This record gives sequence, structure tokens and C-alpha cells, in this order.
Amino acid sequence: MSERGPATAPSHESSPESPSATAATASLTRARRTSLLVTFILGGLTALPPLSMDMYLPALPQVTDALHSPAATIQLTLTACLAGMALGQLVIGPMSDKWGRRRPLLVGMVVYVLATAICALAPTAELLIAFRLLQGLAGAAGVVIARAVVRDLYDGDEMARFFSTLMLISGAAPIVAPLIGGQVLRFADWRGVFVVLTGVGTVLTLMVWRGLGETLPPERRHTGGVGSALRTMRGLLGDRVFTGYTLTGGFAFAVLFSYISASPFVVQEIYGASPQTFSLLFGLNSVGLILVGQINGKLLVGRVRLDKVLAVGLAVVLVSAVSLLLMATGVFGEVGLTPIATALFVLMSAMGIVLPNTNAQALMRTPHAAGSASALLGTTSFLVGAIASPLVGIAGEDTAVPMALVQLVCALLSVSCFLALCRPWQQRDPQPAPAPAKD
Repeated sequence: MSERGPATAPSHESSPESPSATAATASLTRARRTSLLVTFILGGLTALPPLSMDMYLPALPQVTDALHSPAATIQLTLTACLAGMALGQLVIGPMSDKWGRRRPLLVGMVVYVLATAICALAPTAELLIAFRLLQGLAGAAGVVIARAVVRDLYDGDEMARFFSTLMLISGAAPIVAPLIGGQVLRFADWRGVFVVLTGVGTVLTLMVWRGLGETLPPERRHTGGVGSALRTMRGLLGDRVFTGYTLTGGFAFAVLFSYISASPFVVQEIYGASPQTFSLLFGLNSVGLILVGQINGKLLVGRVRLDKVLAVGLAVVLVSAVSLLLMATGVFGEVGLTPIATALFVLMSAMGIVLPNTNAQALMRTPHAAGSASALLGTTSFLVGAIASPLVGIAGEDTAVPMALVQLVCALLSVSCFLALCRPWQQRDPQPAPAPAKD
């Protein structure tokens, strides 16, 4: 199969005096000057989770009625997709370290398109949950391999900046997705949302096939089997700081996903907003996330230590979660939609600092196993998010207290992991975690 797209990132083990090393250096330079098309593709792959879930959010109440199922059951369609993406990353990440990035990505994207098309035909909630699980398993390829490709091409502050650039693209998905979903519901039922998602997945698959080349050359791939992959992951988890950033980002993502899962019911059922109004508010929150992400990448990275920026972001998330719980429990009396929406906007905006910086800090330590490290980052985030999702609806559709409580608990856990494991007060340069012994 011919490889299209940017030049393959070369091995760093070549001798600098040899002609091959000169060619390798030139190839790496071309790869690092990532084309706008490749940047857009990586952003699109990173946007798969919000596209798969947020476009569907305005339809949740309609799906509940159409399939004659309780809200807690329909929320499991979100949990299934999230759990699938978590487990899929755990498998596909090590596969990409062994076989390269391109082929596992293409296979996963094709299966994603097929699973999404089948979701549009699901006659029962149980079948929809099953196909959403398959959709998540396949869609995991895009999420985990996009991060691994970034690690192949960038390092240090450059990597943090590029993650912020990806957030500009992938962050647009939460803005556009619910807006599209709300408009689709004006002309079709909830199944039309999955038809649109099938088209989006097909276009992205074609773009990957035409525009994204291999970034992991054969000499840098792992040759071991399942045992080698498990040893690699065990070694990564044995690194306290890597594990700290992984858990910090994972619990922060759970704060975000508890909002994603509960907000359609909180905003529409409790406060009486229309699907279109919910979509506009959701999009506004995503604008805040994008703007803060760009401030992080353009102004803060390289000027302020990433740990300091991350600490501020976590503090804002924690304060926002406390405010939401106080409002939801009636401490300030009966509040309307505006104060709740304001607190959610601040919380979402802070994610523009927390998520890219936890990813960058963790991946800086893992140049030898970017695919496995990316898998652990993604699996942790998606599994914790999948656990948090049904908890926000455990008390029914008439109260926002479960959402606010889950957010506060997860925010506290995120801050605790950051302080106890990452220990940001210790001045240090990022040090790679020990590479596993080769078979």
C-alpha cells in the first residue's frame, strides 16, 4: 500500500554524520512543518468524541419517548459510546506502536462509519446501546492515534502548543454538533442525527486515506506481542508523575462529561429551554473552552510553567463546581437558568487549560511508547467519564444536585491527584519514564 501525506518521521538513532542521517533530519523537518490539511485531519480525529455525543444530546429527550425507555437507560447510550472509546484505546494504542499509525486508524474509521449507520436503524434502546458501544470501540482509533501522531512529530512546549491548536479545531465540534443536531431535529427524528454522523465519518475516513501518512517508521516500532504491550503499560503506570497527570486529566474529563450527560435534562427539563436554546448555550460554553485553549497555547505556553497554568485551571474548575452545588441545593434561594449557565461557562472554559496541559505533560515523559501512553490517557478519561455519566441521573430528571455533586467530587479527586502524585511545587524539567526492555 502506498503511503500518502507528510513525510514519515524518522528514527532519532541515525548517525548525524551519515547521508541517511541528513535525509532523516530533512524528513523530520518536513514532518514537523505539519500541513494545514494534516492539522485539520488530526483535529477532526480528536473531535470524534464530541461529534459522536454532542450532536446526539438535543435528541436525548426525544429518544427517551421514541424508544419508551427511562432517561437513565437512554443515558447509557452515552456511557456505552464512552466506554467503547475507553476500551478501544487500550487495544488500539499498543497496536499502533507495533504496526504503525496509519493502518489501525483506517480500519477503525471504516468500522466506525458502519457502526454509526447501524445506530440509525436500531429499533430498541438495548440495540442502540450495543451499537453505540461498537461505535465507540472503533472511534477510539481516531482519538488515540491522533495523540500518538502529535507525539511522533513534536516535543516539549511545541507539543503543548499543538495540542492547543487541535483544541481550536476539535473544540469547534461541541459548538457545531449540538447546533446541527438541533436543526436536524426540526426536519427529521433522532435517527437523522446518526445519518449525518455517518456522512461526517465517511468524509473523515477519506481524508485520512488521502492525506495522512505514516509517522512511526519501522525501526521505532515495538516487536513484542501482548506480553510486551502489558509490560510497557505497567512501566508507564509505575511512573508516579505520568500516572498523576493521567488521573488528573481523567477526573477533570469526568467533570466535563457529567456536564455533557446531564445538561440536556437540566437545561431543557428543569429550566424549560428548547433544544435550540440548549444548543446555543452548549455552543457558547465551547467557545469559552476554545478561547481559553488558544490563550494557553499562544500566550502562556513557553512563558509560564505548565504546572502553574494547570494549577490555576484546576482551581477554577473546583470553585465552579462548588458554586454549582450551592446553587443546585438552594443555598442562594431559587436561581434561574442564567446563574447556572454562567457557572457552567466558567467550568467549561477552564477545561481549555486543564485538558491540553495534562496530555502534554504526560506525553513528554513517554517518547518510547506514545501509542500506549496515549491509550492509557484516553482509557482513563473515558472510563472515569463513563462511570460518572449514569450517576448524574440517579435521582431523576427534576434536580441538578446529582450533576453538581458528581462534578465537585471529581474536581476534588483531580486536584488531589495533581498535588499528591505530580507534586507541582518540585521544580523539574520533564524526564522521560524508563523505556521497557526490548524482547
